[in-house]
Amino acid sequence: MRVRPVAGPTEDNLITTRTLVASLAATAILAIGLTGCSGAAASSTGTTDAATATSLSAFGDLAALEAAARAEGSLNVIALPRDWANYGAVLDAFSEKYPEITINEASPDGSSAEEIQAADTLKGQDTAPDVFDLGLAVALSSTDRFAPYQVATWADIPDALKEASGLYTGDYGGYLAVGYDPDAVPAPKKLTDLLGAEYKGKVAINGDPTQAGAAFAAVGMATVQNGGTVDDFQPGIDFFTKLNAAGNFVKIDPTPATIASGETPVVLDWDYLNVGYGKKLDGQRNWKVVVFGGTGYAGYYNQAVNKDAPHPAAARLWQEFLYSDEGQNLWLGGGARPVRAEAMTAAGTIDAELLGALPAAPAETVVPTKEQSAAGAALLGTKWAAAVQ
Repeated sequence: MRVRPVAGPTEDNLITTRTLVASLAATAILAIGLTGCSGAAASSTGTTDAATATSLSAFGDLAALEAAARAEGSLNVIALPRDWANYGAVLDAFSEKYPEITINEASPDGSSAEEIQAADTLKGQDTAPDVFDLGLAVALSSTDRFAPYQVATWADIPDALKEASGLYTGDYGGYLAVGYDPDAVPAPKKLTDLLGAEYKGKVAINGDPTQAGAAFAAVGMATVQNGGTVDDFQPGIDFFTKLNAAGNFVKIDPTPATIASGETPVVLDWDYLNVGYGKKLDGQRNWKVVVFGGTGYAGYYNQAVNKDAPHPAAARLWQEFLYSDEGQNLWLGGGARPVRAEAMTAAGTIDAELLGALPAAPAETVVPTKEQSAAGAALLGTKWAAAVQ
């Protein structure tokens, strides 16, 4: 299966990346989100307590942090699917760079909320998660579990995409897009095309929008594509009511397996996840990805350090790796848009070929604020089940 890329890195592609970051930065807060052990002791290096370090300067330099993390020997991560935004390559690259540090991967298909639940349940144990990858709604409600940490590339990250002290920081993101099998359905030109008979029993979203961030974003995208605003998700709910009434909406969580089997030939999901489906199924299914024109719906996922991390130095080294040029380009390899894209483009350190391969994006972008997201979640909680029953 092949994903049709935009041909080469152009100024248009650069503007696309800048438009996303600038639009998000203009919204003060993003809110996308919704999805036998020994006691652990904080590590220290010299006179530095890794658990209280708020930046690389606390260790002296990167080499000292690396030494402290190697001494701990482990890093506990949670809810990081290897086919999500190129996380498999990210994990493997970290392991290759630091073979002395064993990465323990727990609950790869867990939700953001389940990450926090695991931290609470395993607090004080050496199996507790060291780090989190979270949608912003969960991050905002869980800041008392985080340790502030500002990575060395902190200045490159737009202010609106990070908590001021470093409690959580946006890392990678994208647009809500439509992936489709051109051998099974005609190419949709606009969202309302999916109401047509050609899409009967073929359109899926990634989860339940009352629980999963990508599905929540699908309703948000349907809202703005149908003339509404993120102040009121009702137009998006109405769209899915029509989609369900037409028999086109299938209540199957999409995976590469469901796409390969033909169960979900149309998927509303983040653009980078749809790109990932295409890469995984190359040779089995054709798969194209489109971000509709008009108003686009975007969001970032956030990194945070567990304040009770059993391996606090390794947790901070993981953050440094993710926000390094190498880590940021790895997100591009998964079709996601790295938070440092603007600064890296200016510095000439971004992978221009991968940047050019991103799906085309709309000129106008919206991201709900904390309040808009809460209102949307409340509305979905009362109306979603009846809308698609």
